[in-house]
Amino acid sequence: MTLLRSRAGIGLSLGLILVFVSLLRCFADPAPAIHYAPVENLEQADVALIDRAEHDIDIAAYVLTDWPFMRALIRAAGRGVRVRIYMDGRRIGEREPTPLFRELLANPAIETRFKRAGSPLMHLKSYQIDGRWLRTGAANFSASGLKRQDNDLLVIDSQAAAEVFKRRFEAIFAQGETLPLAATEQAP
Repeated sequence: MTLLRSRAGIGLSLGLILVFVSLLRCFADPAPAIHYAPVENLEQADVALIDRAEHDIDIAAYVLTDWPFMRALIRAAGRGVRVRIYMDGRRIGEREPTPLFRELLANPAIETRFKRAGSPLMHLKSYQIDGRWLRTGAANFSASGLKRQDNDLLVIDSQAAAEVFKRRFEAIFAQGETLPLAATEQAP
């Protein structure tokens, strides 16, 4: 009888542990959404995510030339979303900025800073939205990077992941500088 009670107690304990572990999974962050180009158009995933923003977007970009992506950032700023962009300054001098990029820089609701000259390459392709979503991956914010090259894009629905990125973003953004192009066009 004692052996039977002991086994029943162990079985009940194991059952409760399994229920507890199962409940913990319900509170865990969902699995990241992973997308691959060129099989998928990553531009659509980025634009859809930016269009969901309600409060803030912090983006670290090595390249920012994709027009639908830039338009989505401008729309977000128009909705009152705080948009901050940090870029590698060397990319700007390679060619004349497009009118849409100039519009992005001139938008007073979008704060843009660039990595200081002589610093190591800034090669991130990531952003956080509303302290909830983190987008990262190999794809640059360019038409070829988002649509034609073998690249990945991960969207992580996690406050913890977004917060880790945001802390790093705050540190690098604080060290950034406004380039003359941005300074003249952001002034009212």
